[in-house]
Amino acid sequence: MDLWMLCIIGIIPIAILFFFLVILRWTARTSMLLAFISVLFISMFVWKVPIDQVSAASVDGLTTVFSILYIVFGALLLLNTLKESGALGVIRQSITGVTQDRRIQVIILLWIFGAFLEGAAGYGSTGAVVGSILVALGFPAMSAALMVMIFQSTSVSFGAAGAPIWIGVSDGLGGGKNEEINSVLNVTSWDQFLLDMGEKVAIIHGSVGVLVPLFMVVLLCGFFGKNKSFKEGFGAWKFAIFGGVCVSVPYILSGMFLGPEFPSLFGGLLGLIPAIIAAKKGWFMPKDKVWQFGDKSNWEKDWIGVLEVEEEKIASFSTFKSWLPYIIMAALLFISNVSFLPVSSWLGNTTIEINNLFGTDISTGIDLLASPGTIFVTVSILTIWLHGIKWPTYKKALNSSVVTIGAAAASLIFAVPMVQVFLQSGGGAAGFESIPSTLASGLTFFAGNSWAFIAPVIGAMGAFLAGSNVFSNLMFSQFQVEMALSSNLTPAWIVALQSVGAAAGNMFSVHNVIMASAAVGLVGREGNIIRKVLIPATYYILMTGAIGYVILVGIGLNAGTLVISAVLGTIFIAIFVNRGYYKKEPYLDSKPGSANMYSKTGSK
Repeated sequence: MDLWMLCIIGIIPIAILFFFLVILRWTARTSMLLAFISVLFISMFVWKVPIDQVSAASVDGLTTVFSILYIVFGALLLLNTLKESGALGVIRQSITGVTQDRRIQVIILLWIFGAFLEGAAGYGSTGAVVGSILVALGFPAMSAALMVMIFQSTSVSFGAAGAPIWIGVSDGLGGGKNEEINSVLNVTSWDQFLLDMGEKVAIIHGSVGVLVPLFMVVLLCGFFGKNKSFKEGFGAWKFAIFGGVCVSVPYILSGMFLGPEFPSLFGGLLGLIPAIIAAKKGWFMPKDKVWQFGDKSNWEKDWIGVLEVEEEKIASFSTFKSWLPYIIMAALLFISNVSFLPVSSWLGNTTIEINNLFGTDISTGIDLLASPGTIFVTVSILTIWLHGIKWPTYKKALNSSVVTIGAAAASLIFAVPMVQVFLQSGGGAAGFESIPSTLASGLTFFAGNSWAFIAPVIGAMGAFLAGSNVFSNLMFSQFQVEMALSSNLTPAWIVALQSVGAAAGNMFSVHNVIMASAAVGLVGREGNIIRKVLIPATYYILMTGAIGYVILVGIGLNAGTLVISAVLGTIFIAIFVNRGYYKKEPYLDSKPGSANMYSKTGSK
């Protein structure tokens, strides 16, 4: 069977998933079940993968489901604990004390503070924590989930203290033990090569990511505002670009001079200070009004999840004491992940492993102590003492968290096993490569300078399937080196484009969407989120390829510079046309002190 026919067959599960989930907007549970059935059939009867291998891959997927749900459960438990203690009300007041403008809140809380958390933890835990906080602040659940998915881009390649580089790229290229790869890459020191790789990835990410906050606020206003006006999002263009710069500058510098552990950590931590100062001083802020959502009674049904937070429950203790559980959480995440401390290696030795499932080479395991979920649960229990919570009150938080993740489990139970069967479909009696590798090989038609545009697409495809930058890099880094050589392009830069594309693919990965939706109490509307997030994802992948093209081919009149000029020109024309747009008439549903009011007075 020729390559093109295999590619057509191999893409059927993805096409089924896209058609039913994104176009017809069926639930993820039903769509993933259909995709799972199709990939089982194709694996066993076309790729001729043994039933033992298919079963082992499915079991491996189920253990991953448990790991994902554990992280979401821990994040929700911590949120609900703070809700029951009244600390969440104080946290809400402290955030609105910086700014009441929802556009500015999402930039500071998710784009900037979230970058720090992503650098410390990764693996979707940031979305689970900050997404639930956004809902607690009064964001519609669907808007919170969408913002979380857009956020999962720039910070991802250096999440979990640089795991996508230290593990994904390193192991994907043989960990310095493959002499042929070392020779091709001209490697004398493997650690130095990974440091150089981190620098390349940071330069590309930092350049593309500057405009991500602008996409966040424009889509927030366009899809979830009272007037559904993208123009209202452009009203915050100055602070959005400022917020992008606040993260990107320390992000790039950390990648250039410190190493892959630090860009997201320092980009978020150092970016938070000027952003908060600017918001409080009114610098770069929209001058005419504070933007809020319309009255909740007018929200569309699809926007609302099951996670509810009573606004009137406010604790009597201090702002610091209210934030203390999250401060402890951030510190523990940092300590448990950075490589220069021994904690991560200690925790890594506690993994419960099951090797050679059903006699295959597939192994699985559960790493409870190293999971961010354990930190979330531990801090939640510690908060019982910190905030003086009684057992009946804590039990209420516990029950609420269990109920919320129940619906997500029904979707993930098909989603992740489907992905694992898809990924581990190589080695069958038919002699074909795995389905993802076959699909990637089908794109070798584009070998040449144009591969700079295809490399991030391959990375994004890997992350879309695996839900992980790390696994995309593991799957495709060596393939990218081979394609770079056949295209006469610098292999290290092509691998960097792979890693950046993989981060962009996290935006629309199905089980990441399910995880983010579960964290905000929204299940069954994953297709709507994916439809919306494809807009910034397309920008990210296209600009990554264009910047890579210019780096590899040079500055001049070429495909890279034309794409960059077209994309940036379109964005800046949109900013210029809409920069001064505001409704002149008062909003009828506004009332003094309302959480849903549009204020003419600016932020406090």
